[in-house]
Amino acid sequence: MFNAITHSQMYVLDQDEALDFYVGKLGLEVAADVDLGFMRWLAVSVPGHPERQILLEKPGAPAMSEETAAQVRDLVTKGAMGGWLILTTDDCRKTYETLLAQGVEFTEEPTERPYGTDCGLRDPFGNRIRFTQPKQQAG
Repeated sequence: MFNAITHSQMYVLDQDEALDFYVGKLGLEVAADVDLGFMRWLAVSVPGHPERQILLEKPGAPAMSEETAAQVRDLVTKGAMGGWLILTTDDCRKTYETLLAQGVEFTEEPTERPYGTDCGLRDPFGNRIRFTQPKQQAG
């Protein structure tokens, strides 16, 4: 029935700050930045892959009331919204060192896992992000 996932979404509290973090620090690229009047549609993607976008959505109208938006903002800040982003890299340790030098705060240093090497961080709003260097497949 379906053949692709084109968009997913994460809540952010400030879209300009999100743009600085996701594009300026993580190196993603802007896939869309459109003022729809009732909201700003800000989406990023891995460079060269605009077919898979992450909407960086600010909680609020028209999707929810101000009361609900305040609750969502509180949950985002606590890291309790369940927002996850997992990226892959060719060199986990080098990517870690590069981002650390840019001031990115990590929740977990690169660690060897059965599936490869990965580490964890949070964006400025509390969303969890991991990046993984997948283990090379034999053969």
